[in-house]
Amino acid sequence: MSNIKTQDRDIEKTYATAQFVEKLRRLADCLEKGERFDIQIAGERVYVPKDAIFNIEHERGDGAEEIEFQLKWSNKT
Repeated sequence: MSNIKTQDRDIEKTYATAQFVEKLRRLADCLEKGERFDIQIAGERVYVPKDAIFNIEHERGDGAEEIEFQLKWSNKT
């Protein structure tokens, strides 16, 4: 068993429409199949387990709006 502690991280990356659509499509395919979703973000491979919790947030303020599609899970060590 590993005792490696993962570092805190807060990355935001902008994608072209076609790239964003491809990532959403792969995510939807994994969700429908009940499979884990794998994605590389800023050089780091991230594995989202099939039992992750999904939610959508909407924020409004200071003349701007934002929608976030979130996937949350616990890192089991």
